[in-house]
Parts: sequence; structure tokens; C-alpha cells
Amino acid sequence: MSDIRRRGIVMLGITALVAPLTVVMGSTTAQAASCTTRTGTYQKQVEKFLGRPVDGRQSSADCKAIQAFQTKHSISPNAGFAGPITWGVMDLMNKQKAVGKNPNRAGKCPTNKGRIACVDLTLQLSWIQDGKELAYGPVPVRTGRNGYETRTGLKKIYWRNIDHVSSLYNVPMPYSQFFDGGQAFHSVGISVWAPPGSHGCVNMTKSDATKYWSMLRNGDDVFVYGRKSGT
Repeated sequence: MSDIRRRGIVMLGITALVAPLTVVMGSTTAQAASCTTRTGTYQKQVEKFLGRPVDGRQSSADCKAIQAFQTKHSISPNAGFAGPITWGVMDLMNKQKAVGKNPNRAGKCPTNKGRIACVDLTLQLSWIQDGKELAYGPVPVRTGRNGYETRTGLKKIYWRNIDHVSSLYNVPMPYSQFFDGGQAFHSVGISVWAPPGSHGCVNMTKSDATKYWSMLRNGDDVFVYGRKSGT
């Protein structure tokens, strides 16, 4: 085979490798959708949440504010429509805020275990308590989506890996603390309110995952209860 032909084959191979990569990379740079003029089914509720004038009518300023919220929390499509998914995220935020510093008011997370990490799937909250005393939190979390539900019950942290990378999904899982099979506390680089949810892990912000890492150890209890909306 001549050198010219060999170089041509090599260049074709490189082009074949690079072209699909360009498509994949381009798809991750999602552009904001055009703002909709449609009034949403939850227009007034969304306007109130965002501090907009509550008139129940979509405006250009309303759309931009809604769209910014949708983009921040990976809500798709991010066209500024005040629909059920957008309002669902906002409503959850309101309910989480209302909990204040008493997340175990109903006494569902055991208080006789010493240090324990609690996960309320219904409110998408987690916290660490020592007996009846709140030690950290509550903090918003992102648990398993439909079909990948975070399993409920009393568990124990059995393995920790600060630089873990998922062998199943090939994504980083920093500050991983595993408590049930492949399910773990770990930080994520997206909003913890991003729908529809994780593949079973309890996703946290980096600051919260770092704090959990410093406060928990192998053998510490974890209690998961409730049911996430939509699962």
C-alpha cells in the first residue's frame, strides 16, 4: 500500500471518529427555547413564586423569569410555560422551606439509633440527627425517578469512596457513601431539583455531600421513608 493511500485511510478514520463527537458535544449545548406567549395552567402560582405581578396572564417578562428558572433546574422544555412540572418543582420548594428546622416532627426517623442519616422521599429532604437532636440539615436532595426508586427502610453505610465513578453510567459520583447496593449519598453537578430524578442514589449539592462525608462513617445508620411524587 502506498504512503499516500495509507495516509488517506488514516484521515478517513479520524474524520469518522471526530464527526460523531461533534454531534454529541453540540447536543449538550442546549439553547434556550423561544419564549411562549401562552398562559400556563399554573400561571398565577408561578407568578407568585417568582415575585411577579400576579395577574394570571403571560407577559414577556413573566416568560423570561419562568424560562430562567426552568433553565437553572434543567426543566425541559424551557420555553417559559407555567405548566405542571415547573409548578411541581416550585411547590416542592415551598413545602421544603415550610419544614424549617424540625424535619422529624412526625417522628418517622428513628431517634434511638444515635447518629443516623434520614431521607424523606415525600419531601425530598435529608438530615443527620443524633437521637432527637438535629445535627445537620435538613437539605434538599434528589432521589430515584420512577423505575429507579430509592429503596426504603433501615440501612447502614458500608462503603465510602470520595472519588467514585459509576461503572454502570460512567459518571462521577464524588463523596459517595453507599448504604444499599448501588445506592449512595453523593454530590451532583446539576440542580437537586432537576426532574425526573436520579437512578436511585440520593443526590446532593457538593457542600452538603462534603458535610455528610465529614459527619458519617461506615456502620452509621440510614433510614429512608416516604414516597417520591411520580413513583
